[in-house]
Amino acid sequence: MDSVTFAALSAALALLADATRAPAMSSYMRGRFAFLGIPRPALRAAAKPVFTELRAQSGVDWDFVDACWDADEREYQYVALDYLVAVRGRLSAADVPRLRALAQSKAWWDSIDVLDKVAGDIALRDPSVNDVLRAWARDEDFWLRRIAIDHQRGRKTHTDTELLAEIIEANVGSSEFFINKAIGWALRDYSKTNPDWVGAFVDAHRAEMAPLSVREASKYL
Repeated sequence: MDSVTFAALSAALALLADATRAPAMSSYMRGRFAFLGIPRPALRAAAKPVFTELRAQSGVDWDFVDACWDADEREYQYVALDYLVAVRGRLSAADVPRLRALAQSKAWWDSIDVLDKVAGDIALRDPSVNDVLRAWARDEDFWLRRIAIDHQRGRKTHTDTELLAEIIEANVGSSEFFINKAIGWALRDYSKTNPDWVGAFVDAHRAEMAPLSVREASKYL
């Protein structure tokens, strides 16, 4: 990465920083992260010229991603995530270990729920990544399990129901809120495409599933 690129981003964000907004934004994330106080629309507008420059390069600029991830304020991680979404078509199975490293650093639902889409896009193009996601579904790190559970959201008719069932079945009975919510979201999303399959799955696993999962999964049934 040309250090000028990250410096240009930092300069742009410094101009937009709002110390009056920052405390509320940090509080919303339970005080886990410092914020500059920049609303998402303004953040994305500021990052657009940087993305234009980065997209002109070949491949994925992981140095830029790492620099954003190492920054103290959460907005930088949001920029990194938006960049990965923008260049997701350039990512391959070889990049999955890097996604894992991001998922296990500064982890919270706001980053995980973007990384699941990025990982899911790679897996849709390269089914060999499904074996990695099967392993993540059983990992001791519940954030990796959440990515595995939700990585197929939005696939509609391209959903691999066998894989979806396997991953969810590996996680039912959990007491972790973020896992039970993820199960419900994954099923609710697919219910828009195949309500009969989701209804049958919920009926078959209702006794094991957390009420939260059942409630979320049944929203459109």
